[in-house]
Amino acid sequence: MELGNQIKALRLQRGATQEALAQHLNVSPQAVSKWEREAALPDVQLLPAISAYFGVTIDALFALTDDTRMERIQNMLWDERVLDPAVVELDRAFLLEKARREPDNGRPHGLLADLENHLADEHRARAAQYAQESLARDPMCKDVHDELVHAMGGRLADWCYTNHRELIRWYEAFLEKNPEHRGGYLYLLDQLIDDGRLDEARVWLARMEPVDGTFRTPLYRGLIAQAAGDREGAMAIWEQMCRDWPGEWSVWWSMGDVMARAGRYGEAKENYRRAFELQPAPKYVDSLESIAQVCQLEGDIPGAVAALEEEVAVLAEQWDTRTGETVDKVRREIARLKAL
Repeated sequence: MELGNQIKALRLQRGATQEALAQHLNVSPQAVSKWEREAALPDVQLLPAISAYFGVTIDALFALTDDTRMERIQNMLWDERVLDPAVVELDRAFLLEKARREPDNGRPHGLLADLENHLADEHRARAAQYAQESLARDPMCKDVHDELVHAMGGRLADWCYTNHRELIRWYEAFLEKNPEHRGGYLYLLDQLIDDGRLDEARVWLARMEPVDGTFRTPLYRGLIAQAAGDREGAMAIWEQMCRDWPGEWSVWWSMGDVMARAGRYGEAKENYRRAFELQPAPKYVDSLESIAQVCQLEGDIPGAVAALEEEVAVLAEQWDTRTGETVDKVRREIARLKAL
């Protein structure tokens, strides 16, 4: 059912006239008539008020199924930089209700987590802007420096605030219940290595190895060796890994990360490029994003712009993504770099 027909059906069901609806929305009766004849569409900003008037959700105006609505929410989270608070409240209520009705379906809570993280990113971006403005006016305010580091995901010196003990505890319990879940081991190992809990990391890596069978076991064995100060041993492990899995693009992507963290930027770019070339289409653009960041660290602005422009082209040609935040943020970064 089209939007205009749905508005008409809901209006008649309620027993309201076009004039009554128009008065409630502060529009002309002619506007309502055009909507119902499909001669025009209501402004998107009116949709929350229309849905509230009829006591239905915005998606009910479009007669969407649950699956279609969840797909719309996911697309919104991918494509929108800033979310409309009214839409957020409606979508949150829908997802919570769907989760209540379908206790074995994990997707609604997954989308809720995505939604809340999106909002948290919005808040952190604003917090960073406010902190930077504060420090431009008063550079000596230590508390605001702390807020800026927090907002931009930086590292604070205080161990008690930056260690991952709660996340580690959660993944340990998760793996006790799901011992075959390879991804759970990887998330746990990342936190243990970052906290320097290397003996525990070795124990969990040994538990992961029987269920893994991929390059990730030697990859993490090398990461543990590197964290313990054995760089030569780590490199020997990784070189053997590359010989054992030469055609696996993720191997070279991982080696790009290893080299970038070691400040070996030339080798990092070579590995990222090799990873990108080995990928089947449609290709993920993370390698290009990484090349652009490495180029910026080297002071190679033209190289960074070229990598980002290639990313825009891949998004358009291989993912059919030409609009929305996924590509808009890349274009903003290109514009910023070109302005330098």
